[in-house]
Formats: sequence, structure tokens, C-alpha cells
Amino acid sequence: MLANIPNSRKLLVMLGVMLALFLAALDQTIVATALPRIVQEFHGLQHLSWVVASYLLASTVVVPIYGKLSDLYGRKPFILSAIVLFLVGSVLSGISRNMSQLVFFRAIQGLGAGAIFANAFAVVGDLYPPAERGRWQGLLGGVFGLSSIVGPTLGGWLTDTASWRWNFFINIPVGIVAFAAVGSLLPHIEPDRKGRSIDYAGALLLTVALVSLLLGLIWGGTQYAWGSRPILGLFGLALAATALFTFVEGRVEEPILPLSLFSNRIFTVSMVALFLVGIGMFGSIVFIPLYAQLVLGVNATHSGTILTPLTLAFVTASVISGQLTSRTGRYKSVAVVGLALATVALFAMSRMSATTSPLSLVLRMIATGLGIGATLPVFTLAVQNAFEHELLGVATASSQLFRSIGATVGTAVLGSVLNARLARELGSFGSDPSLRLVGDVLPSVHLERADANSLQAILTQPGRGLIEARLAQLPPGLRTQAEHAFLSYLGRAREAFAASITETFLIAAVLMGAAFVVSFFLKEIPLRKTHAERPGESAGMELGVERGVFPAGDEPGVL
Repeated sequence: MLANIPNSRKLLVMLGVMLALFLAALDQTIVATALPRIVQEFHGLQHLSWVVASYLLASTVVVPIYGKLSDLYGRKPFILSAIVLFLVGSVLSGISRNMSQLVFFRAIQGLGAGAIFANAFAVVGDLYPPAERGRWQGLLGGVFGLSSIVGPTLGGWLTDTASWRWNFFINIPVGIVAFAAVGSLLPHIEPDRKGRSIDYAGALLLTVALVSLLLGLIWGGTQYAWGSRPILGLFGLALAATALFTFVEGRVEEPILPLSLFSNRIFTVSMVALFLVGIGMFGSIVFIPLYAQLVLGVNATHSGTILTPLTLAFVTASVISGQLTSRTGRYKSVAVVGLALATVALFAMSRMSATTSPLSLVLRMIATGLGIGATLPVFTLAVQNAFEHELLGVATASSQLFRSIGATVGTAVLGSVLNARLARELGSFGSDPSLRLVGDVLPSVHLERADANSLQAILTQPGRGLIEARLAQLPPGLRTQAEHAFLSYLGRAREAFAASITETFLIAAVLMGAAFVVSFFLKEIPLRKTHAERPGESAGMELGVERGVFPAGDEPGVL
């Protein structure tokens, strides 16, 4: 048993796993600041979003599949093969010759990252009993926050000092160290597979359902209208594949995602909460840099560090909540308090305006980071504590899956909300007297084209600087009048962006509030102190039976 290896060796194993997880999480953010340089070199603006989307899509789809396979064959081979696959994708991405190659190779990276995501948290469950997992779940959660800080800053520095290709080559030395640590220190325990098989049909149907859903969400409102045939077709395919998947999973002996998991109240509540938190978290904070730059006027060169206060708070709260959970054995109260704080913080962000100070934004971000950071490790720990060890991989992978789907849904849907509100705000810009005045004296500026892209160019440098330079060349009397008119126009544009972006924060606050309500239904059972204990055994009760089949009844933790 992995639980019997010395603590010093466990520590080294976890350091290797954390390095691998850091690599996978880092590549979600490190490319962001290099994208303008990549687009400039490859002339591939139309494929820009796919450099990020292909990675996220591939990593999300394979998480539940790898989770189940690791339950059947053990964690070690999948972690090692995932690191190798990730490094292969990194090298290929770094030597890409065009945009299409880069998108494809990023998907290869994502396939490796998905396996790392699925197994990193499960290894904690292999090494430590639930009563000791909290601190490590918190540290692994902190790895995600740390990657959000390091990624954009490191990516920008590598792009400026070397080449955007080093955003991928930097993975190689770190990946080799992680591979060596896991390969030499993590024992391979091969589970008993007698009478067990792989659910190929379920894996295929789940992949089709997830790919169709995520493609529909990524393309909806951007490449295609939400009501267009391609988007409706993708959603229809996702629905049909989900129905077939449900049918198949109820009839095979070894389902890739056992439907019986949803009979457990702790699992169901945690999945709903993680989905809602994913929407609120990723679907809102993705717009914070946009708000800071376009509304508050933060210099674009510092865009990579705008989220630093939030991510530092996230890491701190994640580590502290893990320690508290391990020491007290209580996790429900941590989830409730964290979600309450996140809800209030996001609502406070929705009350911001064009006159909000940068300090006020920072304080709101810190509160949001503390709330979400304290919450996320709790649900993974609760799910792991509710099931037998042989279901550890698939149960843990499900946590990552639902959070990832929530993140994709949030980014897509709230992005559409932002665009719709901005379109309404900009509808009356054509009658703005200040716009007409500047247009009269500078007819080549085209301020009347009041769309999001043109406004973004005007509100930031060098677009704004070019217009101000032109205004400075006007005769003194006309220049003063035109400059006042231009400043009035900028103020109105900032107000339009502020109203649009804060509406996404309001929706995120409502969804986070829904997760807060859901968390009250989270059943708390004592954390098991050894791997041998069955769920709920320390309280004199049982939650499940062998291989995750839950009979109807009133057992604690069962719906």
C-alpha cells in the first residue's frame, strides 16, 4: 500500500507530483502574454482563441477517462506517460511553423495535462487518509493559484528576452525533474483487475458529448450566433450523446463514470457546487484585467500582474483551509464561509463604476480570492472521503471535470452577456455631441464606429496617444474645445465598459450565491483516519458498498 511508505518518501513524491501539476496549470496561462507575438509571426488572428481553447478542450475531455483507467491500472504509469506526452506536445509547440500546427500541438499538450489533473489529486488519496489530505489538497490548490501569478509574467519575460517559443521549451527541464521524482519514488501498485474491463463505448460517448458541448460554448456568440444551425447542432449532438451515455453506463459492468456516484449526496452536492463555482470563478475573473485596463486605465504593460492580489489570496486561503480541515476534521463550515465571502466579494465587484479606485478593486479581488481559495479544496476532500479507495480516481477526476465544464460555460456565457450589454450601451454613441465635434476636426479618426474593438483601441495606448497627438496640432481655441470633447467621449466609453463588465460580476455573484445555498446540503461525515476505514465507519455507519453501488435507503450521505 502507498500509505505504508515512509513520510520522507511521501514528501518527495508529492513534490514531484506538484511539479507536474504546476507544469500543466502553468500552460493554461503562460501563453496569454505571448499570443500577440505569435499572431504577428504566423498571421493567424482568426485562430487566436484556439491556441488556448484546444489545450483546455483536450485536457477537460480526457480527465474522467484517465481517472477511471488509473483506478484499474494504477496511478504511476498514467502520470509518467502524461508527463512524457505533455513534454512532446511542448517541444512540438515550440517548433511549430504555422498557426494550425501550434493549435494541434497544444491539443497534444492538453491530453497530457488532463491525465496530470486527473491523477495528481488522486495520488494524495493514495498516500494519505482523508484526515491528513486537507493540507495537501490545499497545497495542490495553491499550485493553480501560483501558476496564475507566474504564468503571464514569465511568459511575457520569455517572449521579450528570448522568443515566444521558450514559453514551451521551459517545460522540458522542469518536466524531466518531475518525471524522475515520480518514476523513482512513487511505487506502482497494480489494483486487482480480475473480472474488470474498460468501458470503451462509454468513453467514446462521453468524449463526443463533452467535445460537442464545449465546442458549442466556445464558438457560440463568436464564430457563430447562439441560435445558428452549427451551434444548435452541436448542442443537439451533446444532448443525444449524453442520453446514450446514460443508457450505456447503466448497463455495463465497469462504467467509465459510474452513475451510482450520483446516488451519494456528498458527491452530487459537491459536483453542483464545483460547477457553479467554476462558472463564477473563471467566468468573472477573466474580465478583471479588461476592467482594470479599459475602465481604470491600468497600463497594458502590467496586464500580466493585474490578478496577482487575487491569486495570492487564493493560494493563502487554499493552504490555510487545508490545514484547518486536517486539524479539525470539519469541512462543511469552511465551504459555507468561503462561498459566503466569495458571493459578497463578487457582488461588491458588481457595484464598481468608472470612478472606482485601483485600491478598491484590489481589496475586492483579495476578498474574492480568499473566498474561492478556501472553498475549492474542500469539495475534492469531501468527495474522496465519501467513497471506497477503489473509486478514488474516478471520483476525484469528476471533481476536476465539473469545475472545468463550469469554467468553460462561465467564460462563454458571461462573455456573451458582456457583448450584449456593451452593444446596448454603445447604441446611442452616434448622437454624442462630443463625438461629432472630434469627428468634425479629425474626420479620419472615425469615432462614430462605436464597437468594442474600436473603443478598446481608443481607450488604450497607442490608439489614444495618436488621437491626442493629432488634437495637439489643432489651433489653440479649437484644440481646447476638441480635447474637452475627446475627454468627455473617453469618460462615456469607460462608463459603457464599466456597466457591461460589472454585469458579468453580478451574474457571477448570483451563481456563487447559488453554490453557497447548495453547500448547506453538503453532508459532513468524519474524515477517515486510515485507508482501511470505510466511509462513515468512524461514526458507526456506512455510506456505500463495494465498488460504489449504493442501495436505496436512508444511509447517511445517500439521497
